[in-house]
Amino acid sequence: MVGPRAWIGGFFTRSSNKRFGSDKYLNFTLTSIQEERLQRLQERLGVPFDETRSDHQEALQALWDAAFPNVKLKGLISDQWKEMGWQGANPSTDFRGCGFLSLENLLFFARNYPVWLIICCFKEQGLIYKYLKISFHRLLLKQGGKRAQWEYPFAVAGINVSFMLIQMLDLYSEKPKCLPGLNFVKLLGEDEEAFDVLYCIAFAMMDAQWLAMQASYMEFNVYSEVLQATRRQLERELSLEDIHQIHDLPAYNMLYY
Repeated sequence: MVGPRAWIGGFFTRSSNKRFGSDKYLNFTLTSIQEERLQRLQERLGVPFDETRSDHQEALQALWDAAFPNVKLKGLISDQWKEMGWQGANPSTDFRGCGFLSLENLLFFARNYPVWLIICCFKEQGLIYKYLKISFHRLLLKQGGKRAQWEYPFAVAGINVSFMLIQMLDLYSEKPKCLPGLNFVKLLGEDEEAFDVLYCIAFAMMDAQWLAMQASYMEFNVYSEVLQATRRQLERELSLEDIHQIHDLPAYNMLYY
């Protein structure tokens, strides 16, 4: 079950970064590596999804294979996509809200934080197995927590998370003019994948907010509150003084359940 196309990107226009900004942050000078990586990230923002490009088709197929490795996709236009939470049989129409970047984000999430892991530890008592849940499939399949009968559509929610981060971090500006955005650029200087990892954190955080608020798919206003609450929490964490790497964010641990 999915909602109207206005859903994509429609919840964030009312938010403002001003409460996290100050004139003193405008004088922050980017290092050469920060500037270079920010520019590359901004170039990614400008790439629309093009269903005629072979690399974009391959990325979409790779997302399906990562999500449902034991299920053969009948075609890039197929009702099967609805199982992942796209709004119709052709996912390319949903990418108009955020471009190719949102597909890259979902694919990064699927490849880097995929499924259950089993860790074996040796102790004096013998072999001990530790089960570690990793987020992508847990969120995709709505595992864990008390779930509503009608859940949010996974893929469309993912596009909204990408859009939220772009706005929150002020990435369309030459240089972010808010404290969370400027602190993010510092993290980007330490790790070029900082945006993609932050996306995974934000998605896991959004799902946790959804559960905490006992939200239901049919409650669109409630879902908006879930996303806004996610944004506020991320802004607070990105405004902390002792954050030097993306792994320092308190919510990073949410990726390892």
